[in-house]
Amino acid sequence: MLEEGLSYPLRGDSAVGRFVIGGVLGFLSFLVIPAIPLLGYLTEVLGSAARNEEEPPAFENWSNLFVIGVKALLVSIVVGIVPLIVLGVSLGSTMAGLANPDSAGFLAGVGVVGLFASFLAFLILYYLLPATLTNLALGRTVGSAFDVDNLSRTLLSLDYFVAWLIPFVIAIAVNLLTVVLVAVTLGLGGLLVPFIQFYTNVAIFYMFGRAVGANVDVSELSGSSASVPT
Repeated sequence: MLEEGLSYPLRGDSAVGRFVIGGVLGFLSFLVIPAIPLLGYLTEVLGSAARNEEEPPAFENWSNLFVIGVKALLVSIVVGIVPLIVLGVSLGSTMAGLANPDSAGFLAGVGVVGLFASFLAFLILYYLLPATLTNLALGRTVGSAFDVDNLSRTLLSLDYFVAWLIPFVIAIAVNLLTVVLVAVTLGLGGLLVPFIQFYTNVAIFYMFGRAVGANVDVSELSGSSASVPT
């Protein structure tokens, strides 16, 4: 899986064009709007990989990429709302402890426990989100993202656990490498970071998509999009 994932972004005659577009969108993501079709594209990568297609999807039909990007954002918010609430409570408790010395010990304890709970919650988020986004890419609706049967088959499979563990390690390694790159080049390497991140994300999303595709009926999920409400 690792070798296939790392080679997947390089497949096809339009690989260079994909890198340019993906990197530029990543570079402009601070403007928010460019981040939406980029998220839509990465979601399409999940679906393409689940269908076992040989090459990454092309950057085309921008209206479709924007729509699926908005849906992916909504799914991400729904999945991430609990970890964000836990994190907010823990940070609020910590800040309240600093502002009120009389209750600092208790509130600080609550904050530490909350931060640990937040860490666990974000691990769960990272485990759950790619599966829901792959369901979205296949079913095309927000409702299909939360198909319980497909999610349970995927999340409890060894394939998906490996697909979660390997990209997790890759993401940490790439982030460390980009920090070193930026430091060594006195900041100039920062211009390459969005392109490196795009390559890494496509490779990681491929691994997740393949793992989901190995555990669900892709044709059935794709065919159910017309009957699932958005």
